Amino acid sequence: MSDEVEAGFVRVRLDLSYDGSEFSGWAKQAGGRRTVQGEIEDALRTVTRSRETYELTVAGRTDAGVHARGQVAHVDLPREVWAEHHVKLLKRLAGRLPRDVRVWALREAPSGFNARFSAVWRRYAYRVTDNPGGVDPLLRGHVLWHDWPLDVDAMNEAARGLLGEHDFAAYCKKREGATTIRTLQELSLVRGEDGIVTATVRADAFCHNMVRSLIGALLFVGDGHRGPDWPAKVLAAGVRDSAVHVVRPHGLTLEEVGYPADELLAARNREARNKRSLPGAGCC
Repeated sequence: MSDEVEAGFVRVRLDLSYDGSEFSGWAKQAGGRRTVQGEIEDALRTVTRSRETYELTVAGRTDAGVHARGQVAHVDLPREVWAEHHVKLLKRLAGRLPRDVRVWALREAPSGFNARFSAVWRRYAYRVTDNPGGVDPLLRGHVLWHDWPLDVDAMNEAARGLLGEHDFAAYCKKREGATTIRTLQELSLVRGEDGIVTATVRADAFCHNMVRSLIGALLFVGDGHRGPDWPAKVLAAGVRDSAVHVVRPHGLTLEEVGYPADELLAARNREARNKRSLPGAGCC
């Protein structure tokens, strides 16, 4: 599938971050709900004095309440609009956007770049504390409180059984026509000096609710309700398990999106659009 930029337009890469607390997720929605995409597109239209809205494509759609520190998007702007505004566009957006979303960089994207399909991995962090006193009030919008002591070693043992390419149907909210096959490249947990446990989760892509479901399963292991082999058994069963809870969104942050070298962007773009199946899986 071709992803060539329309004649007379230039593709612009945006690097951005936001506090998701007051947003109904990334994607625009009917009914006037506040979204990250809606705020940025409205600001772009205003500062470029354009009559039409230029639609953003994002590396990873985040749900309501989820944060991002290293989100990436692209937008195709008329070449004359980019030529007129690009020098001052970043500063003008800073003056127009609300304080809970920032665009940090704007630049013309290399040939073949697509914020979504060119990405080779996304890295999330989920933060949780088991402090008996609860969460630091200054961090309450970004850290989950789990009111059972957590064994991080047991959680890491369980995490190792989930790595690799699998059908993550047991940990995803199914979407019609979409595959749930993903390659989980990293899943590890570290307790910091402040007592906060940070889970690092990196994969080529994620299906809906995947990260929050994985964390929910690992928390059940960490607090002793399940053994370290349980999350892998759930994965192998291939169906949703009612014991796997989708944890609350506010502990989750999209930290970084990885892309290949410029000369490999177009090939990655094409590869990512192919619907995957596991080796040996039938077509029907």
